[in-house]
Amino acid sequence: MHNLGPQIPAIEITDIAQELERGSILIDVREQHEWDAGHAPDALHFPLQRLHTMHTELSAGTRYLAICRSGSRSRVAAELLLRLGYTAVNVRGGMLAWEEAGYPVQSHEGSPGSVL
Repeated sequence: MHNLGPQIPAIEITDIAQELERGSILIDVREQHEWDAGHAPDALHFPLQRLHTMHTELSAGTRYLAICRSGSRSRVAAELLLRLGYTAVNVRGGMLAWEEAGYPVQSHEGSPGSVL
């Protein structure tokens, strides 16, 4: 039997609108060039490799929805945030699922973007 590590809470893209309406905050943990090409309009950018130092900019008591391209890096980010005492979940399917579901994607200039 393989140890798959701790169970990290996750949500489906179909539940994202409800989560955001409840006050959850979407944090995009992709690299700068990925963010620049296309991200969710109201997301915050916290690249995974800098999250361990940037997390102090987050608020305790807020639920964070970690998102990346496909859901792998965001799972790591959610696990890190949980260990640091935040409430965090992974968005399954990431920005690929976001785009496929028809949610808006914008570039860093604010024009329509694309997911890399």
